[in-house]
Amino acid sequence: MFLEQITPRFGDIDGLRHVNNTVIPGWFEQARNPIYRIFNPDFAFDGWNLILARYEIDFVRPLVINGEVTVRTWVSKIGTSSFEVSQQALQDGALCTRGTTVLVHYDFGTGRPVPIPGAIRERLREHGAATHEGTAR
Repeated sequence: MFLEQITPRFGDIDGLRHVNNTVIPGWFEQARNPIYRIFNPDFAFDGWNLILARYEIDFVRPLVINGEVTVRTWVSKIGTSSFEVSQQALQDGALCTRGTTVLVHYDFGTGRPVPIPGAIRERLREHGAATHEGTAR
């Protein structure tokens, strides 16, 4: 599991005085950077080999400006060429937001998905739900 600490900014807050729902996808994307680096250690666009196929987010309770937010990120499923990443945003120890994202290992030259190599698959398994208690949805 990967952990990312985020401090809400003034501009993240909306008229209802909580973190706006449009901010959370960006926080979750930021927290997926370590997973992107498994596929692309140099984090360079040349040779990039992932695409985002799907994401969904559930809003459980409001996030507010006061208090650090911890984003938990782990790999919840691995397929042949795609995998699912699960995430949670917690504030003061309480679950506020959870989501899942499907990423596809992709060859932009051919415009097609490609199988995830064995070495990368093993690295993904190291950050899987089975190895982290208390992370299930």
